[in-house]
Amino acid sequence: MNKRLLIISLVFVFFFYSGCTEKHYRNKAPIKVNFKATDSQNNKIISNNNETIYVAVSAMISPKETFKHYQELFAYLSKKINKTIKLKQRKTYREVNDLLKSGGLDFALICSGAYVVAEREFPIHILAVPVVNGEPTYQAYLIVNKRSKINSFEQLKGKSFAYTDPLSNTGYKYALKLLKENHQDPKNYFSKTIFTHGHDYSIQAVQRGIVDGATVESLIFNNIKATDSAKVDNIKIIKKSEAFGIPPFVFTDKSNIDEINKIRKILFNMHNTVAGKKILQKLLIDKFVPGKEELYNSVKKFN
Repeated sequence: MNKRLLIISLVFVFFFYSGCTEKHYRNKAPIKVNFKATDSQNNKIISNNNETIYVAVSAMISPKETFKHYQELFAYLSKKINKTIKLKQRKTYREVNDLLKSGGLDFALICSGAYVVAEREFPIHILAVPVVNGEPTYQAYLIVNKRSKINSFEQLKGKSFAYTDPLSNTGYKYALKLLKENHQDPKNYFSKTIFTHGHDYSIQAVQRGIVDGATVESLIFNNIKATDSAKVDNIKIIKKSEAFGIPPFVFTDKSNIDEINKIRKILFNMHNTVAGKKILQKLLIDKFVPGKEELYNSVKKFN
């Protein structure tokens, strides 16, 4: 059984045993789905040079999907800089932030929420930001199953809900923002909450009726809809957020600035090359551009 099916099966088992009666179902404590954090030896893009660049992508999607989506991008970078690139995968956004802080990564793609938190804790800099549909922004989508009669956030009161990660802007902080605006207590609003540690897992949980609702990243939802629409066939979007600064590629003061400058130059020019443009199209990215701190002002307001 592959990892994704195992995780979904575990979630089903959890709901079967903890949700059989109303008394148990009303347990308010959030449940975190336990994913194992490892550095897979298969997650390497090999070059002829023995030097290794370490990169992470915050778990906005499942580990398998992360490597599948970014493998070609990292292979492209590896070839250009003639260095091996190793992808370090971690269960939570916090663990990726900690790796950045300790110097365990050369650069990383992290959630906007994780970025503004990291910015308060240690020196962190924007390497590049993606442009999608002409804008360096994205949204949170509030989603429910099409078969449900839920059509607003207010109707999710007393229902089950999936969060992505405690540092996720669109997968957690946006939901808290909605609760605060409605003068509601996060501990009592939903009957049950889970942390899925992947927007694609949250989408699956709603699609399969494991939870009643979730808030997810528009980029990932739209990518799944474009590449595997069957996975969102049973989903309806009942609310879209304002625009937020898009998840950036970042680096720290402990990164090798010469390597960072090389990578930045390659990213900025990708859309001008045949191979680079093809990779970007698969990721639904127009191009990479410099990122400005003020792009994340809207995220900082509730993070």
